[in-house]
Amino acid sequence: MSRIVRLSVEDVIHDGDTVLLRLGEPASPVPAPVATLLLEHIANRDNMNTATNPASRWLFPGRRAGQPARPDHLSTLLNEAGIPAAAARGAAIRQQLLELPAPVVADALGYHNKATSRRIRETGGTWSRYAAGDHTRSPTSRPPREAGDS
Repeated sequence: MSRIVRLSVEDVIHDGDTVLLRLGEPASPVPAPVATLLLEHIANRDNMNTATNPASRWLFPGRRAGQPARPDHLSTLLNEAGIPAAAARGAAIRQQLLELPAPVVADALGYHNKATSRRIRETGGTWSRYAAGDHTRSPTSRPPREAGDS
């Protein structure tokens, strides 16, 4: 939530029928139902009618001048709307761990390798023996394989 509340309206890219959200580079496509809600939210953001926020660029403006909403406030709003943010976050991380090596997920999310290794064991994932590093290079003791070699 602390990263989400720091998004600005410039992080939402609306180009024709496509809506992208800049969570990193490149920006991620937003599915149509969520894109509609996101664009409606931008048009009707809370806390915009106060003297402190008339031109706020935060996607989720807070009550204090120039500040975004607090993460706990956004989490509460999501829970009230029936979206359990903490459970959804955990489920998303577990799904990534089933699809990608734990060190890759740890690096991408800024987690410690031990935390993702523990979660991969909990999910029954198969990436526990993934060897990090450059897999495009051949070991120095033998030349790289040519196409068609067996």
